[in-house]
Amino acid sequence: MSLLTALNASKRDLDTVLKDWQPTLRVRETGRVLAVEQAVARVNGLPGVQADERVEFPHGVQGIAYNLDPAEVGVVLLGDGRKLAAGDPVRRSGRVVDVPVGESLLGRVVDGNGRVLDERGSLSAREHWPVERAAPAIMARAPVSEPLVTGIKVIDALIPIGRGQRELILGDRQTGKTAIALDTIVNQHDKNVICIYCAIGQRSSAVARVIAALRAHDAMRYTVVVVAAGDDPPGLQYITPFAATSIAEYFMHQGRDVLIVYDDLTRHARAYRELSLLLRRPPGREAFPGDIFYVHAHLLERATHLRAGGSLTALPILETEAQNLAAYIPTNLVSITDGQIYLSPDLFRKGLLPAVDVGRSVSRVGGKAQLAAYRAVTGALKLSYAQFEELEVFARFGTRLDEATRRTIRHGRQVREILKQGQFQALPPAEQVAVLAATSQHLLDDIPAEQLGAAEQAIRQALRTQGSALCAAIERGAALTDADLQQLLAIARTALNGMVKG
Repeated sequence: MSLLTALNASKRDLDTVLKDWQPTLRVRETGRVLAVEQAVARVNGLPGVQADERVEFPHGVQGIAYNLDPAEVGVVLLGDGRKLAAGDPVRRSGRVVDVPVGESLLGRVVDGNGRVLDERGSLSAREHWPVERAAPAIMARAPVSEPLVTGIKVIDALIPIGRGQRELILGDRQTGKTAIALDTIVNQHDKNVICIYCAIGQRSSAVARVIAALRAHDAMRYTVVVVAAGDDPPGLQYITPFAATSIAEYFMHQGRDVLIVYDDLTRHARAYRELSLLLRRPPGREAFPGDIFYVHAHLLERATHLRAGGSLTALPILETEAQNLAAYIPTNLVSITDGQIYLSPDLFRKGLLPAVDVGRSVSRVGGKAQLAAYRAVTGALKLSYAQFEELEVFARFGTRLDEATRRTIRHGRQVREILKQGQFQALPPAEQVAVLAATSQHLLDDIPAEQLGAAEQAIRQALRTQGSALCAAIERGAALTDADLQQLLAIARTALNGMVKG
């Protein structure tokens, strides 16, 4: 009897639902695949398809409508095109390519489609943002004035980076480009900065090492890793940096400060070149399509400091070949960004790490985005280092040098030695200022090179114990007065004298 009652109740509920339900018709365009060529497909029968719309193929393969020609549509595939064949059906999805955004992505590893690549379960993101978004308008941008502290002496002192800036990191392969980006991410652990690491075309082992390093330094809790591996389709490699930027922009529009690393745009340019050639677009210089400049400019212009709050700082990485800075993609990106950090293979081979070539590196924001205390010590340091680099070339010829020139060369070598820094050994700004002040005032000139590390450590230790109030003032952005500078030098002299006596 109870079963019959339950069946009657279920029937009444079903009748109620059916009474209120109104069927609707939904028109869907379905076309056919004309041809499949590696990473692209040519389809027809989709007259209403929009640019950048996601289209769906059998076997779960998706693509982006890219070439909208009158007779056919060129589709960039985001999956394995070997599963497709001519005659397969293809249909519109009705939405552009998008990516999940939100707090749930922090600590996760995803691809450019938003698919999870780690083993921590599915995402709970409620919002999806298009991967292609317009850059903020000029009037919505604020000047770059707040520093993004990397913890690396040579960068924070001589090539400062501001929040909202686009600073290019370039150099030959295996010169430490990713190491600088990793150091910068790890140093944001107490700076309230969200970090996005975007790997484009990298080996899976290299990406795994980066993720392991971030986890080892507890940096994954504020980092999102977006990956397009080297064996992924070129279409996925192409959209990945745009997807990562949309994830970053979500946090920026929440009023947060965000750092994004593109590692690297050389492989992104090659992926786009491959797609363009397969789509039969006219090639230009070095076989790259004519709009490659627009593609990278459109991507990097999305990095800015908003007047309404929030910033997006971009560190694009670029790999050069045989130190050729005049190649097509390097010249493009140098002209797009707000400065560059050039890593020299010659310095790398000499063990002068990080191998930053100060003479070829520049920050077009400069001291505007630097803590005020740096300005009291870096001016003289940069000038003396530039003089040293010029004189060192002449000294190689074995010419007789006067005493003043020998002092300049000796001081320059000490400066170069003191700018050396190991990976994951970030220094707080106050300690950097103290060490650089002692260097610029020639306090370290007579110390043997092999003892400079111990001298630096002694100065830092003395500052922590004797100058805590001065450290706090420097961290707040206070200017370094003459009295403060003399106090720093007195602390450094005391530390060095104690080291000598010891």
